[in-house]
Amino acid sequence: MIRQLFLLIFITLCITLVTAGEKETIYQAYLTNDMASWKTTIDAMHAEAGKDNERELELLNYEYGYIGWCIGNKRKSEAKRYLERSLERIERLKQANHRLPLLQAYESAYLGFQIGLANLKAPRLGPKSLDAAKESVAGDDRNALGYIQLGNIDYFMPPLFGGSKERAIEHYLRAERLMAANGRGDWNYLALLVQIASAYEETGNIDMADSFYRKVLSLAPGFTWVRDELYPAFTKKHDIK
Repeated sequence: MIRQLFLLIFITLCITLVTAGEKETIYQAYLTNDMASWKTTIDAMHAEAGKDNERELELLNYEYGYIGWCIGNKRKSEAKRYLERSLERIERLKQANHRLPLLQAYESAYLGFQIGLANLKAPRLGPKSLDAAKESVAGDDRNALGYIQLGNIDYFMPPLFGGSKERAIEHYLRAERLMAANGRGDWNYLALLVQIASAYEETGNIDMADSFYRKVLSLAPGFTWVRDELYPAFTKKHDIK
């Protein structure tokens, strides 16, 4: 009995260390724009047999980040391949009835990805994305990812069709408050802070934009994209010393 207990503790510890290692790998990849390591990590996780639902959900988050990067860097064929894989993962998790509000937030994001890959789909998929995001926070009002999707919809939707960067900031700030306590070492949290800074800049609130860029760099001084590109360009544009 004691031997079995020690074996169970050992196995649990091993799983925890592996998961922590992958989270750190993804985080460092985000800080240094090492997307080759990011891709290697998600491919290795995808190849694992017998993943439990939480492991599948962890992988889904990393795929979500990678697909967003692919779309932003015009790697559409690669984005489509990973998007199809992730949609199958979402469907499996839905069939298992696992953390549905969070899955609805991912559904909203992935509908947004599909629009990003084919803008003509916006009239059909845009309302579905908004509905999924609303359902995600209705089912769990502490669902930060759901508020991020609501923010993204308002941020990227033209004002003519109801978008509002000011309203996007409200959603983003709610997500930030929910994530702040556990945000250190999480690529999602850094990405949100950068998005908030960008939204504040675009709405003319330069002081708040500056404070969020500084917050990012205080949390992650080695975040090369912000340190070497975004923040220097921002301070030069707005003559900030």
